[in-house]
Amino acid sequence: MTDRDIAPPGVEPEVPIAVLAATDGDAPPPAAPSLPPVRDEDGDLTREFRAAVSEALEHEDVERLRALAEDLHESDVADLIEALDADERPVLVRLLGDDFEFSVLVDVDETVRVQLIDDLPHETVVEGVKDLDSDDAIYILEDLDEAKKDAILETFPVAERLALERSLDYPEESAGRLMQTEFIAVPPFWTVGQVIDYCRETEDLPDDFYEIHVVDPGFKLVGTVALDKILRSKRLNPIGDIVDEVRITARVEEDREEVARLFERYDLISMPVLDENDRLVGVVTADDVVDVVMEEAEEDLRALAGVGDEEISDSVWYTTRNRFLWLLVNLGTAFLAASVIGLFEDTIARIVALAALAPVVAGQGGNAATQTMTVAGRAVATREAGPLNVARFVNREIMVSFLNGVAFALIVGAAVSTWYGEWQLGLVVGGAMITNLIAAGLAGVGIPLVIDKAGGDPAVISGVFVTTVTDCVGFFAVLGLATWWYGMM
Repeated sequence: MTDRDIAPPGVEPEVPIAVLAATDGDAPPPAAPSLPPVRDEDGDLTREFRAAVSEALEHEDVERLRALAEDLHESDVADLIEALDADERPVLVRLLGDDFEFSVLVDVDETVRVQLIDDLPHETVVEGVKDLDSDDAIYILEDLDEAKKDAILETFPVAERLALERSLDYPEESAGRLMQTEFIAVPPFWTVGQVIDYCRETEDLPDDFYEIHVVDPGFKLVGTVALDKILRSKRLNPIGDIVDEVRITARVEEDREEVARLFERYDLISMPVLDENDRLVGVVTADDVVDVVMEEAEEDLRALAGVGDEEISDSVWYTTRNRFLWLLVNLGTAFLAASVIGLFEDTIARIVALAALAPVVAGQGGNAATQTMTVAGRAVATREAGPLNVARFVNREIMVSFLNGVAFALIVGAAVSTWYGEWQLGLVVGGAMITNLIAAGLAGVGIPLVIDKAGGDPAVISGVFVTTVTDCVGFFAVLGLATWWYGMM
């Protein structure tokens, strides 16, 4: 039954809108194209999403591009920038216009960030940096060449420019570079109500803050007041009556690794930063410290492998040059180990099996030393190997090395005796295994501690020395013991 069947006589039935549209000859509006998934199940950007963005950039389809980027988190945009070709990146920034947040560049690899800033119009960079918090602005400015940096700073108001220049004058990995200079400071005689009204009515305040800093007339820190404490207090109470004394602060030139350790040890959300005159000049926040922890961990990992500050976006020439020196140093240590073997050519000629067994002992020592060096490096970095427990730590590692040496001496000795049918050779190799694993333990724990005491970075230097020790001692122990043992026969 249709509408015409039930309509009263003389009354035309109502025609559905969809039918009217069809009879008028107007096609229904096309459905908006679906958006591809941004990330796959492994958390990586999908090929479909990257291709959709590239297509929108190629056709300069602003509507499509903004639809694709509308719900992206800053970290997603940063990954997208790194995934795009170099000539596509400035187009992305241009087409997004005011929708592009320059804070995204903080999460981008340094090589990509510097190249993108060089490719963007000067006015775009200036406007983008002006909108950043001071700590993010410093992070971007510090990697630029002096001419570009000065040209951007000249566009800032005098007060902001001086604050940024002062931060840039601090050491590169210091609290002064890490801090943001935007914070809220009030005198102790203000009431809670005045503080609340000030926070509500003042426009030029940090976007996110968790504490109010209380300072005296000389801008020296009296203490801090958490926001929840302010909201629970009566409006007429002086802010000085509810202030909490600050015991944990940082100095502007303090190393950022130490700042991160203090955050971890005392579960801090933010930390005031004082200058040489004890005046409050900035605040380090937890989100900055998370970045520091990640960067320092990556830096130590790269240093152990001898790749410095290398990024996957670096050029072939830069990467080759960056790795060459480290490989050259390792080549020198390899020749040193080879010279040890050369001292025992006659022994090797008489007992050919030693040529195959000596690398086993040296390699096992290197593996054991790497384990010990990793633990020692972490203990140095976290300040766990302090004066109170360093002796206990060293003794533990030596005992572990000795016990492992005995265990592997029995295993290797039995295997060599069975394989070559000569128990004396197994005894020699077993004794060399104990010797080298003890040397590996001593080198793995001692070298990082000595380097740290001398003011060096154990992550950068330890690997070369430890490898040299285990190779030389391993070869010398096997060949030397064999020469001595078979010489007595």
